[in-house]
Amino acid sequence: MSTTIGFIGLGAMGTPMAQNLISAGHTLKVWNRSTARCEALVAQGAQACDSPAAAARGADFVVSMVADDEATAQVMLGEHGIVSAFEGRVILDCSTNSPAMARQVAQAAAARGRAYLDAPVSGSLAQARGRELVFMVGGPADAFDAAQPLFTAMGRMARRMGDNGTGATIKLINNMLSGTVNTAIAEAMSISEAAGLDSDQVMEILAEGAAGCRLMKTKIPKIAARDFSPQFQLGLMDKDLRYFLRMAQELDRQVAVASAVRSQLQGARRSGLGEQDVSAIFSYVTQDLPRKA
Repeated sequence: MSTTIGFIGLGAMGTPMAQNLISAGHTLKVWNRSTARCEALVAQGAQACDSPAAAARGADFVVSMVADDEATAQVMLGEHGIVSAFEGRVILDCSTNSPAMARQVAQAAAARGRAYLDAPVSGSLAQARGRELVFMVGGPADAFDAAQPLFTAMGRMARRMGDNGTGATIKLINNMLSGTVNTAIAEAMSISEAAGLDSDQVMEILAEGAAGCRLMKTKIPKIAARDFSPQFQLGLMDKDLRYFLRMAQELDRQVAVASAVRSQLQGARRSGLGEQDVSAIFSYVTQDLPRKA
C-alpha cells in the first residue's frame, strides 16, 4: 500500500534510500539543505519542500538521514522542524546520533503524541543502493511494527534493540569497531607495502584468516589503488568515534583502543582528509598527505 513519506536529507546515503522508497511505490515529499540535491528525486516524482516541517505535514511517515546531532536538532526540533509539524504515524530517524539526542527527540515527539524511532543503519553506498541496509532500532514496539514496509523497501534486516536510544547505542558500538578495523587495515597495509608484498595476495590471505571481514575486501583494494573516493567519509567516522567516547564516559567505562583510534581519525580529519573515504586513514598513517595550497 502506498504511503506518503517525508524524506529529510538527500546526501550520499539518503538519496538511494529515498529512491528505493519511490521504487516501492511510496509518495515522497523531500527536503535537503542544498536544494539542488532534490532535483533527481523530483524527476522521479517526488515533491520538493522548502523546510523539514513542510515535508512532514500530511505525511504518514518521516525519514531523516542527516549528518550529526546538530543537524538532527535543527531538522527535528528547530523553528521549522519535523516534530512540531508532523501528525502522521512514525518519525524514522536513520541518522547516526548520540543516544542522548535520540532520547531528547523521542521525548519531544511523545509530548505531541507522536512516535519516534532511532533507526541508524549499517552499510555504505553499495548497501544503500542495493536495499541491503541493516536497521538498528530503538523505540516503541508498535511504531517498529508500523514502519516495517519502509524497512523492507530500504534494507534487508531491521532489529528492535529496545527503548529509544538503544538503536543509537548499538550503531556507535558498530562504528567504533568499523573505525578500529579500518585503522588496523591501514597500518597492516603500510607494513605490507613497506615489506614489498603484493596487495592482491595480501588481501586473499588476510581475508581467509581469523580477522577476515568485509572491510578487508572493500578497503584493501582502495588503499592499493589510492582510490579514496568516499563510500563512508572519514570525517563522519571521526564524529562517530567522538560520540562513542562520550557515551563510554557517561557509562564510566574504559575504552583505551577506541581512544587511540579516535586520535588517529581526528588527526587525519584535521590534516584535510575528512571528506575522503575512511580508508584514507592510510594516508595519515604513512604521512602521505595532500599538499596544502
